[in-house]
Amino acid sequence: MRLLVHFMIASLLAALPQAASARDGEGWVVSWTGSVQGPYPVGNPSAQPDQKFAFPDPATGARNQTFRLMVRPDLWGRQARIRLSNAFGKQPVTFDGVYVGLQSSSAALLRGSNRPVTFSGKPTITIPPGGSAWSDPVALPFAKQPDDLAGRRLAVSFHIAGDSGPMTWHAKALTTSYVTAPGAGAKGALEDESAFLYTTASWFFLDAVEMTAPTDAFAIMAFGDSITDGTASTMNGDDRWPNVLSRRLKALHGNKVAVVNGGIGGNQIAGPAEYGPDKPFPGGPASGRRLDRDVLALSGISSLIWLEGINDFSKNGNASTDQVIAAMKDGVDRLRKKWPHLRIIGATVVSALGSSSAAHGFPEQDAKRKALNDFIRTSGTFDGVIDFDKTTLDPQSGGLRPEFVPDSTTGGAGDKLHPNRTGYLAMGQAIDLNLFKPGRASRTAKSKD
Repeated sequence: MRLLVHFMIASLLAALPQAASARDGEGWVVSWTGSVQGPYPVGNPSAQPDQKFAFPDPATGARNQTFRLMVRPDLWGRQARIRLSNAFGKQPVTFDGVYVGLQSSSAALLRGSNRPVTFSGKPTITIPPGGSAWSDPVALPFAKQPDDLAGRRLAVSFHIAGDSGPMTWHAKALTTSYVTAPGAGAKGALEDESAFLYTTASWFFLDAVEMTAPTDAFAIMAFGDSITDGTASTMNGDDRWPNVLSRRLKALHGNKVAVVNGGIGGNQIAGPAEYGPDKPFPGGPASGRRLDRDVLALSGISSLIWLEGINDFSKNGNASTDQVIAAMKDGVDRLRKKWPHLRIIGATVVSALGSSSAAHGFPEQDAKRKALNDFIRTSGTFDGVIDFDKTTLDPQSGGLRPEFVPDSTTGGAGDKLHPNRTGYLAMGQAIDLNLFKPGRASRTAKSKD
């Protein structure tokens, strides 16, 4: 029993961000996120290569193999830390051979950039089912001028010792990452691509990266479903609407702002009622069940944009407008109670009328969507409103504007549910940047006790 208690305490401490050895005048700011779901293969990936050679048996998961995941930090610093997650695993997972480096191209790294990562001073960590762990700070000597790294990708490599069992993942990365063959062993120290035989369009186990930044730097969380996750935008193009917003803000603030993506394809506000490794759902856990992990456990977030609801009203969700509004209000209340400074921006839900998706596109769904949008616009629940519906709506059809329909990820006709790159560009351009002025506090928080 004593050993079990010590193990639980160690796991709890590992899940907490480590005290930073940041320079004077700097602090931690979240720079990238990939909200977790699962276990693999339950989810909604886009443009996914065949995974049967990399992961022959989902129950076994990764088997003595190394991942090299490519992520694009939205803010760079001279130090980084990463969070590994086993949130939806069924057994402890041991990670070793953990490195971070700068991608050159494909799975190859910039020579000399790869740096070892430790956890409480050790090169290995075992994360229990349901747990997560922050790494120690790791210096990035290639980030002497962090501004110069805008748009570059950080390569996060780690080895799974033994079998992982069912894998926690983020299905829709829209970014190419790499993995070795099963049984290949620890290859994260290598800077060439030769060991990384297979590609994946998903992220596994890694769900957050933070960077040191000036104390006036800040992050914005884009929170929602596939329309935030980026379905139908371009593969490896960083063309989601949060990416567009980030580029506009960086023109004003430089390397002092990050827009991070908390979208999960298929996510709902009011459902599902149950979620876990034994009862997964392709859209991930209900939004309220992931606020602590995906928002409140991260550093430097000053604003949150919430765009969600269309899946609640689909044939997969079947929720009423009142249920969705109640769940959204509960989430807003919880966020404000824990983070009174947070500005919460409501975003209106775009039309799916006429969608070719079997679960979407019917008139009853659209009526509920319009009622939710009326609540978002007029209830006073939010500190500001972004009217994506107005930007994307075709008044003639009541659906998406025709130029926003063709799919940009894989080509094809599109589904009249997800805007394409053109639509996401319009959405990102329509956002009023005055909503995110640094130091602007929540007006609702100001009115509280």
